[in-house]
Amino acid sequence: LNTPKLAVEEFSVDRAKVKDVFAKVRADGRVTMGDSEARDILEAYGIPLPKSAVAATADEAVAFAESIGYPVVMKIASPDILHKSDIGGIKLNITSASEVRDAFDLLVYRGQRFMPDATIWGCQIQQMVKGGREVIIGVNRDPQFGPLIMFGLGGIYVEALKDVTFRVAPLDRRAATEMLGEIRAYKLLRGVRGEKPSDTKAIVDTLLRISQLVTDFPEIVELDINPLLVFEEGRGVMGIDMRLALK
Repeated sequence: LNTPKLAVEEFSVDRAKVKDVFAKVRADGRVTMGDSEARDILEAYGIPLPKSAVAATADEAVAFAESIGYPVVMKIASPDILHKSDIGGIKLNITSASEVRDAFDLLVYRGQRFMPDATIWGCQIQQMVKGGREVIIGVNRDPQFGPLIMFGLGGIYVEALKDVTFRVAPLDRRAATEMLGEIRAYKLLRGVRGEKPSDTKAIVDTLLRISQLVTDFPEIVELDINPLLVFEEGRGVMGIDMRLALK
């Protein structure tokens, strides 16, 4: 009874861009999208992302890597391969054109070998971002309550540690801030043993933007940003990998 009334903020976003991406995905007969498509959705809602491009050939991959600047990350680009690390579909810290070519051939080979029915677009070339703590922001749509926003410790350990908390969208700044304090790893975000605190305000802003996204588009049934890298206070966040599913 004493809980303050919900005070939802509204950000300036590009809803038309999101509608265009969803229309293209449905025209392909799909309801899921991986990092290379989902990043357009997050970009439309103001979430910071690393430089990235999808290359269909090894030559394109080299050109993109050199325009982005070494080192880069390479990922298999496919609408059917959403968990790339499960098939060895990611290569980190690539520093030269020859490494780009070798990685391109290897990642495409692994995609074709482990998922022979998958459509392979090539490889995604992405700016290598160093530093920051890994957290996860996710969405799952409950048939009765609607969109549930998840926040917690991210990276490859999220399923093992399950250090996460949930709220029903839409969120306001008070609710989003409460979520941060509910995970066991919150002390890490505040800084331990002389470390500088993480940019928790940027995490809260990202939670609010995702809340607005899934409220604006009820056809979104699942969404993960994992990891969302959180840098030192004042330096913001960056979404590194993401996936999304529609009704």
